[in-house]
Amino acid sequence: MTLGQIDIKAAVADAEKLLKNDPQITPPVRAVMSVLLLVVKLLMTKAGLNSRNSSIPPSQDQNRKREKKSAGKRKAGGQPGRSGTTLKPIEKPDEIQLIKLDRRSLPRGQWHEAGYERRQVFDIRIQRHVTEYRVQILENEQGERYVAEFPAGVTRPVQYGDSVKAHAVYLSMFQLLPYERVQSLFADQYGIPLSAGSLVNFNREASERLEPFEGLAREWLLAEALLHADETSLNIDGKRHWLHVLSGTECTLLGLSPKRGTEAMNAMGVLPNFTGTLIHDHWKPYYTYGCTHAACNAHHLRELTYAHEEEGQRWAKNMHKLLLELRDAVEQAGGALPPDDAKRWRTRYRKIIGRGETECPEPMPNTTKPRRGRVKRSKSRNLLERLRDYEDDVLRFMENAEVPFTNNQGERDLRMTKVKQKISGCFRSEDGARAFCLVRSYLITCQKNNVEPSAALTELFNGNWPDFLQEKFEYHSEGAE
Repeated sequence: MTLGQIDIKAAVADAEKLLKNDPQITPPVRAVMSVLLLVVKLLMTKAGLNSRNSSIPPSQDQNRKREKKSAGKRKAGGQPGRSGTTLKPIEKPDEIQLIKLDRRSLPRGQWHEAGYERRQVFDIRIQRHVTEYRVQILENEQGERYVAEFPAGVTRPVQYGDSVKAHAVYLSMFQLLPYERVQSLFADQYGIPLSAGSLVNFNREASERLEPFEGLAREWLLAEALLHADETSLNIDGKRHWLHVLSGTECTLLGLSPKRGTEAMNAMGVLPNFTGTLIHDHWKPYYTYGCTHAACNAHHLRELTYAHEEEGQRWAKNMHKLLLELRDAVEQAGGALPPDDAKRWRTRYRKIIGRGETECPEPMPNTTKPRRGRVKRSKSRNLLERLRDYEDDVLRFMENAEVPFTNNQGERDLRMTKVKQKISGCFRSEDGARAFCLVRSYLITCQKNNVEPSAALTELFNGNWPDFLQEKFEYHSEGAE
């Protein structure tokens, strides 16, 4: 690492050497200087981290340089074979305005109708719709009164309809708008006053209606052949909680816990009995489960970049290149390599690991000052040992077409929770955060099954399930019988 023309890493190494070999330095000075050099090392390590070589998001990169896109071979615009979005005329417009010619402006002659030319303008009308129910009251000569019944759910003189609830939850839970902005939108666009308490109640009602879905999601995910797992922190009233995700191709379940480890994942009720393949970021608690494991190579690529650029590890650069080439080879082969090809790639992989053992050897224990526990290793050494000991998990994507190269699906299902916190800040209560997790699980699952979030919430507040979920409920109820 350099600052201007100063090689900080080399300067620190020279200072350590001088500190070790100079007999004139007193023990107190030596201790103080050792602490200062340690602080410099820690600051160097932190300064060297960015989105390319760690899990730091690109938004936190200092003086981030945006790479210029090179001119491609294809022309700009839509490419052949793409499915674009084009506005098309409809057969039954909501309104027709007939525009006639002023016959006085025409030349003399006999003119007759010859059809019309049409053009359509698509627009929206945002308006409030209030339905008033008036139930009939009958009274006989004895003064007895009989009153007709209001429709089910109409219990108050004035109340919000299901479409208001569905739209408010959609804006809050899916579009991630803060309550104040949702209130402003309803007041300005629809002329409907909403309190923050009403929004909280709408979200709570949605989560209560989704309790059956949570149990269904557990059974659904248990039967999947491949699951993505990930976790991230969540701020609830200033206290750190942890949000865990289990993501399949058609279903997603988010779980909230004040803890991060196996206790939280066990509470979700899936992984303890899961027998398929679990892809994750190599966090050790995942390995407490007896399923097949696959490691996310996006994490490996970032760590390899750090090992090469910050710690000068040549083997890391070679491994980075090999993983990218292997990814391309697997894609060209249709998702999985033949056994002979896979064997050749494994041989190359192991050769690089062997060079790494020479370049970045295991640290030797200090025999003069014995200490308990494992000898501390550098980041590069830890990475090397992980790639060596978990070779099958790292390369599982090479021979199993169902296993992807990265854990991007799991990370993608979690990403919007971080956006939620950036826009709205922390959650005020744990109940609100749990409601958010359950509603988001439902909406993401609906999206994966081609049901739009707004339509999914409308069905929910109308007391119905989307067709694909109704079929799942019926299937599992038949299996239980």
